[in-house]
Amino acid sequence: MRYAQLVVGPAGSGKSTYCSTILKHAMDSKRIVEVVNLDPAAEHFDYQPLVDIRELIHLDDAMEDEELQFGPNGGLVFCMETLLENCDWLEEQLGDVDDDYILFDCPGQIELYTHLPVIKKLVDQLEKWNFRICVVFMIDSQFMVDGAKFLSGTMAALSVMVNLELPHVNILTKMDLLSKSARKQLDNYLDPDPHVILADMRNVNSRWHEKYAKLTEAIGDVIENFSLVRFYPLNIKDEESIDNILITIDNIIQFGEDADVKVRDFDEPDPENEGDE
Repeated sequence: MRYAQLVVGPAGSGKSTYCSTILKHAMDSKRIVEVVNLDPAAEHFDYQPLVDIRELIHLDDAMEDEELQFGPNGGLVFCMETLLENCDWLEEQLGDVDDDYILFDCPGQIELYTHLPVIKKLVDQLEKWNFRICVVFMIDSQFMVDGAKFLSGTMAALSVMVNLELPHVNILTKMDLLSKSARKQLDNYLDPDPHVILADMRNVNSRWHEKYAKLTEAIGDVIENFSLVRFYPLNIKDEESIDNILITIDNIIQFGEDADVKVRDFDEPDPENEGDE
């Protein structure tokens, strides 16, 4: 059995920062975790990827092709479809090692997860390669301190859950950047009670809220009746916060239950480099 986190979410939500944070936390715990970059438009990240889609295709390749003439969004979809057409390349790059634990750092185009089939097809392929996967949906906490935006973010999370059909963890990122008042407001939303959110929205003087109050209430009822969405706050400056997130995901994918957890003794020299000394 192999294990994976599929790290998804809107652009700027902190996906690559999350991956580098988990990687550092794992190294400090002498635990082996790898990261795969699936963003063909990535310019910089703070980790050395196990696999990098840019070695197969870069977004610039799709956008600069005179025949294709894609824009950024169409080019990104094309790059992901090209990856699917070259699954043998990805399989070879990933290798075949039991108990692998890999974070897949995905692009920031939300359509890839909410309704387009390309990421779902990638998930199906990973499952054929014996990966047990948890989707990690990231959203910026600074976006979620307003009731209407919180409902919007919750519906986006629901859409991803329905489309990908996988165990799912929703993470509020950048908690360390919130003011005390914003954090207090957000605490009301972490385990969302639609009635609390709707009450906040009624206090906003808006013709939109007045006109579509019943629609908003219906959306709130969907969230409450299915009880599918819960958000976990993440503060990357707090080791306990990082550890809680990782334990939650590990439990979901049952990591470590089928075999011994792979660890690395970072105090010992790398066997591959011993001959160079």
